[in-house]
Amino acid sequence: MLRIHMFSSATKVKGQGVGSAYTELIRLLKKHFADKIQVAVNKCGKADISHYHTVDFKFFLYTFFPGQGKKIGYVHFLPETLEGSLKIPQPFKQIFFWYLIAFYKRMDSLVVVNPSFIKKLERYGISKEKITYIPNFVSKTEFYEFSKEKKFLLRKKYGIESTRFTIIGTGQIQERKGVFDFIELAKRLPQYQFIWVGGFSFGKITDGYAKLKKVVADPPKNLLFPGIVDREKMNDFYNLANVFLLPSFNELFPMSVLEAFSCGIPVVLRNLKLYQAIIEGYYLSGNSVAEFEACLEQLASRPQLLRRFHKESLEAAERYSEKHLASIWYDFYCEQTEMVGHDKKK
Repeated sequence: MLRIHMFSSATKVKGQGVGSAYTELIRLLKKHFADKIQVAVNKCGKADISHYHTVDFKFFLYTFFPGQGKKIGYVHFLPETLEGSLKIPQPFKQIFFWYLIAFYKRMDSLVVVNPSFIKKLERYGISKEKITYIPNFVSKTEFYEFSKEKKFLLRKKYGIESTRFTIIGTGQIQERKGVFDFIELAKRLPQYQFIWVGGFSFGKITDGYAKLKKVVADPPKNLLFPGIVDREKMNDFYNLANVFLLPSFNELFPMSVLEAFSCGIPVVLRNLKLYQAIIEGYYLSGNSVAEFEACLEQLASRPQLLRRFHKESLEAAERYSEKHLASIWYDFYCEQTEMVGHDKKK
């Protein structure tokens, strides 16, 4: 049996995609490979593989302990992707960025959720041979489309008119996520309902905290901020909406996009190159508030376009299904321990 020790502190802070990705992987391994893989969480001891999901300093120290097996690092961010997320004063920012790359260089292998990160890691002096692309995924049992009747009752529960065109965005409330653009769209389109699910996971060090906090406290009448919502309740919020909009300026492969796909919601994203490598064709895109506004008005006024991207979302969800990714993760772990010939049916 393959012994894998998982190391993560991502679930301590609610509302993070990193925590969602970690939780999904743990659940997948226990569901599909309970008889082949033994998973331990935050346990420093003898293992075949030590998989680091977050870059805590104590985890960095663990990498020097004997018996850790192959060290695998999950790359959820790089120095440049943290810009616009957290406000870290100098010289601490530079020290942390140096530490982050040093952590990645301590790994025997790295996993990225977007292939665009491979070249960026190479520029930091990390060999391409050490990097593997494995996309995120979500469970269809947790994120799925409700019936029309259930959606009607859900809107009644949350006080949203059954016929009102509704747009949802999710994630931490921060500048990088494009929340200011989301707010501006709500002001420009008062006929639509806007909902942003998420909060200030990192408090006052969140970039743009003061300005965003002011709007959250007194938003436009058609904009709701329900705050950080437990993951098991997120399916309700996706099913309240007609469209999912994420105007982020910088992302990897957001779990929220996959969750929206799985619920069959048409998706609108900022036109970023990193999305083109993984989900091109499955979403509408824009580069500015005006272009996002045009996308939303087209979807609201053209039922055939809404139906088309409902279908595209469901097809994308199948591409990044749990079943498909389960075999990819199992093969990857076996290869790391030179167990390529391991019998999967055993």
